[in-house]
Amino acid sequence: MASTLTFQTLSILPNKPHHHHSTKLHPLPPISSRFNLSKDPPILNTQKILDQSSNVLKTASLSLTSLTLPFLLDQKDVALAVDGEFGVFEGRTFALIHPIVMASLFLYTLWAGYLGWQWRRVRTIQNEINDLKKQLKPTPVTAEGTPLEVPPSQIQLKIQQLTEERKELIKGSYRDRHYNAGSILLGFGVLEAVGGGLNTWIRTGKLFPSPHLFGGVGITVLWALAAALVPPMQRGNETARSLHIALNTLNVLLFVSQLPTGFDILLKVFEFTKWP
Repeated sequence: MASTLTFQTLSILPNKPHHHHSTKLHPLPPISSRFNLSKDPPILNTQKILDQSSNVLKTASLSLTSLTLPFLLDQKDVALAVDGEFGVFEGRTFALIHPIVMASLFLYTLWAGYLGWQWRRVRTIQNEINDLKKQLKPTPVTAEGTPLEVPPSQIQLKIQQLTEERKELIKGSYRDRHYNAGSILLGFGVLEAVGGGLNTWIRTGKLFPSPHLFGGVGITVLWALAAALVPPMQRGNETARSLHIALNTLNVLLFVSQLPTGFDILLKVFEFTKWP
């Protein structure tokens, strides 16, 4: 198409007649006359030369654009990754990686949240114990100053219960396990969020703006924001801890909303792809 348009464009140009050149030489006009130089100061003459040269370059660039534009318009979308150009990467096997990994990460998100909540319990239980100790009444003593043997109060029993519970939680190493789970979730989550979009582009040659796409972007952003709050959390900032929990709660809800839309996409994968 482009070559035809260009040929037609060039064919309408008038052919110059062939003149017999005589041996008579005509002297070339001086440079100053070709650039319309006047007897102005040198600075003004230089400016005129630059202006005239710029006009010549603009004309040449427009002419070149008019000649090459038909060729550019006629090019196929060779960058579109369809029609088997990527081989097995366009098949069903690679298309199923994203839903399998993301479904696993959803369950892993719940597990990481459980670990984080247990680690939080280690801190909050100690606060509860401290508050209960403030409510204890002094132990009665005899006139000689000997403490009386009295059955433990409800507050004392509660303190003992919470103390044992805290010891068991500390044995679980929930702090380190939560950090490790969060690191794995962040790394694989971001990797597969990008990988899912890349796989869609490989199979179809484009991305589809949809709630599933935007939801995935939102989940990835929430992961990053929650991870960014870890340094102030380690310094004991309660606001950062509360915000961390809120962001991850919103992340879980957004993750749940991805399940039905992701299942619809999974059905289309089975419909429009083949093994492997």
